Amino acid sequence: MQNTIREVEDTMHQHMSFVAKSCVSWLALAGCLLPAVASADAVSEQLMENLQVNGQSMPVEQVNATPMDGVYHVVLESGESFYSNADGSHFLVGDLYQNADNGLVNLTEQARNQERATVLAAISASERVVFQGVGEPKATVIVFTDPTCPYCERLHETVPELNERGIAVHYMAFPRAGMGSGAATTLEQVWCSDNRSEAMTQAKQGQTLAASANCDNPVADQYELGKAVGVQGTPAIVLPDGKMVPGFVPPDRLVSMLGLEDE
Repeated sequence: MQNTIREVEDTMHQHMSFVAKSCVSWLALAGCLLPAVASADAVSEQLMENLQVNGQSMPVEQVNATPMDGVYHVVLESGESFYSNADGSHFLVGDLYQNADNGLVNLTEQARNQERATVLAAISASERVVFQGVGEPKATVIVFTDPTCPYCERLHETVPELNERGIAVHYMAFPRAGMGSGAATTLEQVWCSDNRSEAMTQAKQGQTLAASANCDNPVADQYELGKAVGVQGTPAIVLPDGKMVPGFVPPDRLVSMLGLEDE
């Protein structure tokens, strides 16, 4: 039991947000008083409109009730989140876990996944580099990639097998060294190519691309989007439910993650 508690505490420490770092020390804030309200919807609305820290309004994107009475999940416009009581006088920074019959369930991570899936679903397939194979895919994964990343190259080598097993791979751009790097230029060339999938394969093989990098392309926007949804390195594989899996994943394991092993 002690090890489980320590694991939860360690996970919570890793997710300390901007709110904790800039507004208070550790877990509690005070001085953001709001009128007391009765219903969860009314509380959410009041927190959305009136939540303040040090007299400054907070850029609240949404507020949702949690399974814990009197505790609300506050999401900022930056994507950072924390928990608040009904009147906004105390904040809790970290992840909320449900102590379920089958073990601990990270409710905060589930919310992150859902938001990530929603945001990425809004990106048209025409703005991605698509490897689908023949026929309708059984599942689609989105992969944030960098052509200079060795593990991205290794993952790309497995794409034909993934396609054969019914998994479509949709690439989005994430130059690890930022815009202005060589990787960013190469990714812009990929998106500017007449055949993006062929250009992506060539880039992963270290070939020089002929296309210009000066067309109207989404590489910069996708790089910023990647940071916003939590990408910290490449490859970053996003499953259909929004769960992010960092690094190279062998085909058998990815098939298992997607629940396709029995199909």
